[in-house]
Amino acid sequence: MLTTLQVTRDFGVEVWRLTAIEVAFSVGMMSGGMLIGLWGGFKNRIFTAALAVVVYGLGVTGLGIVNNFFVYIGIMALIGITMPMFNTPMTVLLQSSVEPTFMGRVFSVFGMASSVMMPLGMLVFGPVADVVAIDILLVGTGIVIVLLCIPYLASKTLREAGRSHTTLDIT
Repeated sequence: MLTTLQVTRDFGVEVWRLTAIEVAFSVGMMSGGMLIGLWGGFKNRIFTAALAVVVYGLGVTGLGIVNNFFVYIGIMALIGITMPMFNTPMTVLLQSSVEPTFMGRVFSVFGMASSVMMPLGMLVFGPVADVVAIDILLVGTGIVIVLLCIPYLASKTLREAGRSHTTLDIT
């Protein structure tokens, strides 16, 4: 959510700029959906999700570094691609790991957590963005996001859970 504020501060207040980053992100998400639909991801779902997290973190870092608005738009599209690349394997992992009787409860908890995180993030980062440059915040959080993949990939439990145990024969 800080990207709209960053764009107005760093690149200008023209409406087309804000529209461009939203369209780029949306086109990226659609492209990512098509990509994961065609490719299917790695055999281990955790590796697909981890790749998406690393690319997302590098993209967030890039948003804090670039000075060219058109490169910024490209990075926003790349970040959009990572959304379905992460969400799809993680949703499949949950669906294949959680007992059907608990599925609704598990997805409800994830939905609630997702809904709460955006306002909480803005509650923290909104005021901080008035004191610390958004560029610095993006670079710092992007690096932290990439580093979070280390314990994620180091977890034997997650790697084991991510393996595809069944394959669908659609023919």
